[in-house]
Order: sequence, then structure tokens, then C-alpha cells
Amino acid sequence: MPGRRKVGNLLALAVLSALVQQPMHPYEIATTLRSWGKDQDMAIKWGSLYTVVRNMERHGLIAAVESVREGRRPERTVYRITDAGRAELVDWARELVSTPVTEQSSFRAGLSVLAVLHPDEATALLRRRLARLEDGIRTAREAFAEHARSVPRLFLVENEYDLTIQEAEANWIRSLLAEFTSGSYPGLDEWRAFHEAGTAPGGATEGGSSTK
Repeated sequence: MPGRRKVGNLLALAVLSALVQQPMHPYEIATTLRSWGKDQDMAIKWGSLYTVVRNMERHGLIAAVESVREGRRPERTVYRITDAGRAELVDWARELVSTPVTEQSSFRAGLSVLAVLHPDEATALLRRRLARLEDGIRTAREAFAEHARSVPRLFLVENEYDLTIQEAEANWIRSLLAEFTSGSYPGLDEWRAFHEAGTAPGGATEGGSSTK
């Protein structure tokens, strides 16, 4: 199991990824991370940036190098990454890339209670989701192709991953819909009878399946 991090907030990982480039003050860090789209790669709460930065300094991951003032703006402290911070950045990246973590999704939650919907409604809703997915995939493909003209693939690998996951989900939904439409999905008649005649599907429990 991965060890407990001194500053486990993923925003700390993002800050380290910025400071490994050059020393910056927190406002510059935030601007840089936004320009990189890091808030699309991980859950970032910008309001906690200064708290995270203070905690990182306290644990020796970053260090203050100077304070600067621009015009009438408040004085800003510039930070650099330390050797300990570089080691943490590399070790954290290794952990995230190598160690699978079960991440719960709202779609999975919806699927877990799919039985409460009539199969016809479930089919219509899945078709709606698929259409939206396909639109999103088209847009993402166009954006990826555009960025690939000027950005090395290494710096688009997370976008490539997102596209692959979305395409896999779309393919799975198409397969599921094909089973619903053809009537080959196991227990489909019982599911329909449950809603139309009040007859519970065999072996099913309220709100889910007998396997839970």
C-alpha cells in the first residue's frame, strides 16, 4: 500500500510540477497551472492553494527564496522546489502511474440501481448518454488533433487516456443497448414484468442484484 504523504492533497502534486520548472509565487503558480489545464487533470480547490503551500514549506518540500512586490500589490513570496520536493514529485508520479485505485463514478452508482427504471426508460436514457458521449468524443478528437500539431504527445498523454476511456464506455453502452434491443439480455423479461406487473425479478433484492 502507498505510504501516507506529508501533504496528500493533489494540489501539492500540481504545485511541485510547476515549481520544478522554476521558482514562482503562489499567484504565478495558480496562473501557470490554469494555463496547463491542471484543474482538468485533478480535483483542485484553488481556495486551499495558500494553505497547501504553507504546509509544503513546513514539511520541507518547497522553500521561500525571496519576496517581491509589483506596484501597489501586496508583497508576494517566491518559492522553489527542494531536493525533498523533487524526490516527492517523482515518487508520487511513480505511485499514481503504477498503482491501480478503484475510483467510484456517478455512472457506476446509477448502473447499480438501474433495476428501479423500466427497461424501456433505461434504454432511452442510455441512448441519450451515448449521444452525448459521441458528441464529446468528436470534440475531444478534434481538440487533440489540433494540439498534436504543436504539442509533443508526451504532454497530451492524459488527454489520450481520457479519449480511450470515453470510447471504451461508448462501446460498452452500444453493446448493452444491442442486448436490450434484441431481447438477449438475461432477465430482461423479468425486469420488464417487475415494472409492468409488479412481479419481482427472481433472486433480486430491492434496488439491486442478488450479488450484492
